[in-house]
Amino acid sequence: MNVLVMIAITTGILSGIWGWVAISLGLISWAGFLGCTAYFACPKGGLRGLVISTLTCLSGVFWAEVIIAGSSLRPEWTLLGYLLTGIVAFLMCIQAWQQWLAFVPGTFIGACATFAAQGDWRQVVLSLLVGLLFGYAMKNSGLWLAERREKQRAAAQQSAMDKPPFPPVTRSEGS
Repeated sequence: MNVLVMIAITTGILSGIWGWVAISLGLISWAGFLGCTAYFACPKGGLRGLVISTLTCLSGVFWAEVIIAGSSLRPEWTLLGYLLTGIVAFLMCIQAWQQWLAFVPGTFIGACATFAAQGDWRQVVLSLLVGLLFGYAMKNSGLWLAERREKQRAAAQQSAMDKPPFPPVTRSEGS
């Protein structure tokens, strides 16, 4: 089986577990899945990818709160809210100049999750963080499983090659 199948298996199992964990802990399940998605989509893998996707998602939550707070200062001035949204969206993209914030989709994932949760940033942050950990576990357990499977296959192949194709010929004393 290839890597994709192994990642699919571990993702399926851990997605079911995440659903249970989210309900048990009172987290937002869809926001956790956004955290998983952010990790999977991040071009960097491993712990570095986890840190980058975490920082960008959290920065997105911050930027969403800036928009929410700024827009509520003068709700009757809707044009001001639109202008603020444009400025903040620019800043969300430009922050990618910083190496640890260079995953723009993660920033927008965090912001969108915050907007969808009506600004309940505490719940969003917890759900995203646990979801990011689940995403890390999903992908890396699948990669580990695929590597282990490949080593077993290679060992079996090597073992088959080490055996002679025919049993050794034994000769009797008189031949």
